[in-house]
Amino acid sequence: MKKWSVVIILGFAQFVMVLDGTVMNVSISTVVADLSTTVSAMQAAITFYTLTMASVMLLGAKLGDVWGRRRAFVIGSIVYAIGSLMTALSPNFAFLFLGWSIIEGLGAVLVIPAIAALVADNYEGRARITAYATIGAVSGAAVAAGPLIGGFVTTYFSWRYVFVAEVVIMAGVVIFSRFITDKTAPQHVRIDVLSVLLSAAGLVLVVFGMLQSKTWGWVIPLASPEIGGVAIAPLGISLTAWLMVVGGVLIYFFVRRQRYLVREGRPPLVHIEMFSITQLRSGLSVLGAQYAVTAGLFFMVPVYLQMTLGLDALQTGIKIFPLSVSLILFSIVGTALSRVWSPRRIVRVGQLVLVLSAFLLLGSVTPELQSALFATGMFLAGTALGLLASQLGNVNMSSVGEKETSEVGGLQGVFQNLGSSLGTALIGSILIGALTTSFASGVASSALPDEAKASVSQATERGVAIVPAADVEKIATDAGLSSADAKTLQSIYTDSQLSSLGVAFFGLILISLFSLLFSRGIPTEVAGRGRSKEAAR
Repeated sequence: MKKWSVVIILGFAQFVMVLDGTVMNVSISTVVADLSTTVSAMQAAITFYTLTMASVMLLGAKLGDVWGRRRAFVIGSIVYAIGSLMTALSPNFAFLFLGWSIIEGLGAVLVIPAIAALVADNYEGRARITAYATIGAVSGAAVAAGPLIGGFVTTYFSWRYVFVAEVVIMAGVVIFSRFITDKTAPQHVRIDVLSVLLSAAGLVLVVFGMLQSKTWGWVIPLASPEIGGVAIAPLGISLTAWLMVVGGVLIYFFVRRQRYLVREGRPPLVHIEMFSITQLRSGLSVLGAQYAVTAGLFFMVPVYLQMTLGLDALQTGIKIFPLSVSLILFSIVGTALSRVWSPRRIVRVGQLVLVLSAFLLLGSVTPELQSALFATGMFLAGTALGLLASQLGNVNMSSVGEKETSEVGGLQGVFQNLGSSLGTALIGSILIGALTTSFASGVASSALPDEAKASVSQATERGVAIVPAADVEKIATDAGLSSADAKTLQSIYTDSQLSSLGVAFFGLILISLFSLLFSRGIPTEVAGRGRSKEAAR
């Protein structure tokens, strides 16, 4: 039992790290009503939760090297618990955004890289493979169990109690962290502040630009922000495009800065040459794509189930339950398969199953839920995510030596959270943008009176909000439309929601197909029979 006590402690921490996003997703409609906010605001909060982690994860990994991995793990756990407590007590959206999206994210950037490195410190050989697979399975279980936990607690108690429980769990993790061995001595290295600022600012600008595309437009300006009544759209180009370009330039200079530091004999924030390791590059790319699809899926599905079909949080969690079962099951199956199948075969099977599941889910999005088709799609999505989770952690960590595990742990955290933030921002923006376009087209071609069309057009000129379809008739009546016109508008809005969900699901299919290109560098040898780390490079 003592042998596995470390992975149990680390597993609890990993479970909490992953749980947050799925709990918040399934509780969207309740949190929106409780804090008097909007779905778009919650999309921003979900995006910035993972973006905060992605933007400073490299710093967190480096601080783990400087402070010692166990110390960084403990400090991060305490900060995370403080953020969870603030979230539980949030009186408004701004307080929730600070506690959840920012403070919890800052705590996680210390915890997540430390988990990966501490596994390497405490296990070797086959036991290490099993430990990484266990952490991957725990992550999958958190993704799977989050909707059920969040749905049950939100429906019968309050979403706030989930975050109270997180405080208690992280307190236990801190208390029992003394059982974790930290073999790697703290390093006396100088952290380059300019590198931290370049990487963080670059990632934030790219993702924030993508997040705002639903309002500002991708290239052609739509509802641009204004200063003194003047729209901000330099040279007639949407601010979204400019933010993404500037972010890309900053990331380019970040890469240049890392190479300069290496030439000068100074420690970089990340060794860029590590991306020349084919196995690591492929593993990280597939990991990022996997988390993008997962985040997009867990944003869209609750929106469909709650806003279109009118289900509550618990009913939403139950509908997602097939994914929960298969994800846990196939995390275990994937670990067992690694004895006879190569990581590449397992990963590619997972990717192909993920594409198939997205097609099935697309087909199930109808005014009346196609329950059997939806359940099959969710089960296959969980199957795919379980197979991927069972392999990618070990693929990445086994591509380097022990001295580099902390840095690779940080890179894993970056790609996981960057993938999640991009998935939520991109798929959410596609969803809301398609809703706006479809709704405007539906209203224009409808039999509504011209006066009603003009009124609706004016009210939605800066975009269409995602609201429960069942509430549209009352909203329209309160705005002065007749009962007949309000019912017509409700029908148009429901059709627009379904149309936009179909477009967003198609986006997930494209991401899943594109990720197949990244898996070419995944090892083709069965564990224990393959190349050395030097050959993998």
